[in-house]
Amino acid sequence: MRTLETQRLILRNVKKSDVHDFYEFAKSPNIGPNAGWEPHNSLEMSLGILRSIIESNNVWAIVYKENNKMIGSIGLHKDIHRNPEDVRMLGYVLSEKYWGKGITTEAAKEVIRYAFEDLNLSLISIQHYPHNIRSMRVIEKCGFKYEGTLRYAAKIFNGSVYDLMCYSLTKDEWESYRKI
Repeated sequence: MRTLETQRLILRNVKKSDVHDFYEFAKSPNIGPNAGWEPHNSLEMSLGILRSIIESNNVWAIVYKENNKMIGSIGLHKDIHRNPEDVRMLGYVLSEKYWGKGITTEAAKEVIRYAFEDLNLSLISIQHYPHNIRSMRVIEKCGFKYEGTLRYAAKIFNGSVYDLMCYSLTKDEWESYRKI
């Protein structure tokens, strides 16, 4: 994956050396459950998950230029609900220390630009659980269109089952949206 850059961020490949930064935010009880995964309970757990992220080669580390620290991640994943090759699903996570600063939106807009301009994707999808209002705001700021709610769709690590709020953005919509 190509390294991407914004005003405040570097989006680069995840490295094993990111494990301490990754664990620092992934252990928070306010992070993982919003994305459906268990908060990390050890550095070893984070290292194992980090290795699988590195192998997937579809996730960038979000690095804050000000301190050169990995503060989150963002990726373009295969959409399990759509099978065309030119469709991906956007996913992200950010350390709560950096919430409310527009960082996720900044990273997402750059990844969306890359996806449509460089990868020539036709559509990007994204989903969030109904209670994750912060994610919903990022999704709206990026111009995604609400498709509907997939009811009782996602069982998370603790056995809870949530609805999925589903959105998508086509290349044509993105081109129109970014001109505004």
